[in-house]
Amino acid sequence: MTVTTAHTTSAHTATADRTGVDQTGARTPEAAEVITGGRERIDALDDRIIGLIQERMAVSAVIQQARITSGGRRVNLSREMEVLGHYSEALGKPGTSLAMTLLELCRGRV
Repeated sequence: MTVTTAHTTSAHTATADRTGVDQTGARTPEAAEVITGGRERIDALDDRIIGLIQERMAVSAVIQQARITSGGRRVNLSREMEVLGHYSEALGKPGTSLAMTLLELCRGRV
């Protein structure tokens, strides 16, 4: 019975290795391990990025409210152009698209 258990455990490990390889698209268990670790790191970074975006949205809402309360417009187009330029300079053309998405998220809903 112990032999069967050891064999089952070994078979289970081999299945887990193949599953890890299959899930990552890697062709070796070593590459699958690197990919899995990298994906975990990316997931953690994504969580931080989402938190920062939510914080940016909250700060933007305060700024917009202050501008509106003082008689100004909700959106300051010259400031948005600065943001677009900053992202474009740092990240190239995809940075412009990212900045547009951020600006859209941060404009709020009226």
